[in-house]
Amino acid sequence: MSKSLHPKNKHNNGYDFDKLLQVSEDLKPYVAKNSYGTVTIDFSDPKAVKELNKALLKAHYGIEHWNFPDENLCPPIPGRVDYIHHLADLLSSEENIKILDIGTGASCVYPLLGVAEYNWDFVATDIDLDSLDYAQDIIDDNNLDAKIKLRQQFKEEHILKEVLEEGDAFTATMCNPPFYKSAEEARGANRRKTRNLGSNAVRNFAGNNNELWYIGGEKSFLHTYLYESSLNPKSSKWFTSLVSNKDNVKSLEASSKKLKVAEFKVIPMTQGNKVTRIVCWRF
Repeated sequence: MSKSLHPKNKHNNGYDFDKLLQVSEDLKPYVAKNSYGTVTIDFSDPKAVKELNKALLKAHYGIEHWNFPDENLCPPIPGRVDYIHHLADLLSSEENIKILDIGTGASCVYPLLGVAEYNWDFVATDIDLDSLDYAQDIIDDNNLDAKIKLRQQFKEEHILKEVLEEGDAFTATMCNPPFYKSAEEARGANRRKTRNLGSNAVRNFAGNNNELWYIGGEKSFLHTYLYESSLNPKSSKWFTSLVSNKDNVKSLEASSKKLKVAEFKVIPMTQGNKVTRIVCWRF
């Protein structure tokens, strides 16, 4: 794991497989030495990746139970917790932090990590009822019902609209938007990815439709999010999102000026060869 993760990230020095194997019998079949003599897993195998991330949550974050279907997105824990740490820096002067997580998915990963690392409170939304059911099971199984509440978004074209309630006052809103414009585009990207990994595996982090694509793709999603935040400027002190495509940052910043955003900032994040960023704005 890259040293360029956030300084507080527990995974800066790679994976401690001895520690992970102590908490997870299910990980053992997937751990082996590679051709360089390094103990690791096959990252093109989605089952291996899922068991690794389950073990990371158990060993480092006290999450004993993390079960959801294999077709749902399995988020890589080191990258997800990086967002949490950068958000904590942004909110360093705040107290009694309450976060709105847009599109939490079946894994409910950001709320789990935010509670474990900073004891924040969360409201988490999703459009998929099955995903919310699995997320609620995870919340219940880990006795986190007092810290994490779920809401369903019934209109897939909306992000904040319809899901915000009167009196909502979040410290920050966070989001990992879908990257692709359509199911076809997502499938094409997966084929390219598996070729690059030299395997016939399915997408190694899996993911069903609403987790991976949104009509118009990431750009359309971000602009809808920005516009809806301008209609509800007091619902959150900060609105934030991961942005995969750097070209989307410029158009978002240009639109933010028209919508009277008071402050717009970009926090760079690097994980190995992957460069991404968190875009943040407030009114």
